[in-house]
Amino acid sequence: MAENIKCLLVGIDTVLISEVEELDATIGDPDCRLIKPMKFLGVDDMKPWVEASGQTEYMIRSSDILTIADPTPEVVEAYLKLTE
Repeated sequence: MAENIKCLLVGIDTVLISEVEELDATIGDPDCRLIKPMKFLGVDDMKPWVEASGQTEYMIRSSDILTIADPTPEVVEAYLKLTE
């Protein structure tokens, strides 16, 4: 599972740490499932991406992701502690 945990830049100031699952979809439809996305503010400061919702999975279009990167081992460890 840790290999599916990614850093996602989805806005100028919005970095998410999330498990990412790519899906087959029609062009323009959501093709990525974010599982337990956390808004990253720092290694010791992550909070649910959509605090007003109890959902743990969100669908987005890959075209809405500005960039994807591998998180550091410290970030993965902190993320897993928060989401397990």
